[in-house]
Amino acid sequence: MPIMTIKDVEKLQTAINDAGLDYDVELTNGRISIVGPSDVVSSEIGILFSRLLANWVYPCRLGRVFDSAGGFILPDSNLTAPDVSFVSAARLRQSPGYFGELVPDLVVEIKSQSDRIKTLKNKILNLIKLGAIIGILIDPDEETVTVYRSQGEAIVFHNGDILTLPELFPGWEVPISELWPPIFTEEEIQG
Repeated sequence: MPIMTIKDVEKLQTAINDAGLDYDVELTNGRISIVGPSDVVSSEIGILFSRLLANWVYPCRLGRVFDSAGGFILPDSNLTAPDVSFVSAARLRQSPGYFGELVPDLVVEIKSQSDRIKTLKNKILNLIKLGAIIGILIDPDEETVTVYRSQGEAIVFHNGDILTLPELFPGWEVPISELWPPIFTEEEIQG
């Protein structure tokens, strides 16, 4: 199989979009991966995490938050789109009209039903090796949030714990329980 390039990814993504399909494309070591829509639980968690993060980042003018459609060309020529990512204002003063050509400071992967934890963990660890400061793996099945850094052991957070990332977001605190999609009570839906 021939080695694929960013230009090949762009052509394929255009063809997919022109066909009206909802798939994202990533490039890893010359191989193209097509990523379909995620399940609704992981999608909702992505929105919840993004909202909580963006509500802190933008008023403090710390940088930019991206969703799973935001692609980044990495120093190893791969193209990736984490489920949620953050780049500090100092590193990205203005969003380009193209892929970001850098490693995000924060990368977040959210396990969907079709994902494997080992694959997501390896993706995060590779991004940290390339320069990400923090990587987060959210597992809705286990209701855990695992935080990876370049130094030290991974830290696993559970319900009842508070997530903090002081090296990127001083003062930001998120109760882990706020990341899970709510279950609405009968009283709430009766209104």
